[in-house]
Amino acid sequence: MSSSELSSTTKERPRAPSRAGVGRPPSAFRIGDPISGRSFFLIAVAVFALLFAVWWVATITGWVKPIFLPSPGAVWAKMMELAVDGTLWTDAGISIYRMLVGFLIASALAIPIGIMIGCFKTWEAAIEPFVDFVRYMPVVAFVPLTILWAGTSDIQKFVIIFIGTFFQQVLMVMDSVKRVPTDFVGLGRTLGMSETKILRRIVLPSALPGIWDTLRISLGWAWTWLVLAELVAATSGLGYRIVVSQRYFQTQTIIGYILLLGLLGLITDQSMKALERIFFRYASRH
Repeated sequence: MSSSELSSTTKERPRAPSRAGVGRPPSAFRIGDPISGRSFFLIAVAVFALLFAVWWVATITGWVKPIFLPSPGAVWAKMMELAVDGTLWTDAGISIYRMLVGFLIASALAIPIGIMIGCFKTWEAAIEPFVDFVRYMPVVAFVPLTILWAGTSDIQKFVIIFIGTFFQQVLMVMDSVKRVPTDFVGLGRTLGMSETKILRRIVLPSALPGIWDTLRISLGWAWTWLVLAELVAATSGLGYRIVVSQRYFQTQTIIGYILLLGLLGLITDQSMKALERIFFRYASRH
């Protein structure tokens, strides 16, 4: 082929489509655009700072009366007072203990059951419809029953947390297992692996990141159901202190404890996100 023919052929060859967005700076309104960790942190802090400023302005200007929304300074002073006399630490410690025990009991049972019904259709038929049936029952309706069964003891709090998290966890774990590609399982059988080995070497490593996300999400539910139980029937804990403060119009304590619950939830959630990046590097989703 002559050089002129080669040149003509090259000119006629269709060009590859350009990749839209390559080289452009990240946009807040372009789907999937990444941002740096520093930018993420600064944006998150800015949002909290803005909300705090709105709260401060609303109270310092008198737009909202202190009985309905005390100023940030009043809330901080009250929380420091409770921290110094030990009330804050006692309430927080009791609530954290109750939440962790109830959550761990629910998770320890939900994970193996969810894996089993996600792998085996026979067990799914036996368990999944019942779990679906119970999970639609409102947890609040069980509070009077649990008080009748266990009084106002810690066991009653564990039962409420269990009911509120276990049944949801089972189905979410099952879904994580079902999302493991069937080709992976088929490859294991082609290689002559036993069912136990396929479960241990293929299914679990593929499903564990999703299971970890299930635990992280359901941990938030555990906090919610704990506070519900303490609001209704308790003589200690964060929820109990909120109810007592409401009786005496101590809005500073109510707001402070609500913010404390949000802070505890944020810490646990971000801690689990950080651990996910450490434990499951092979499934990193950047």
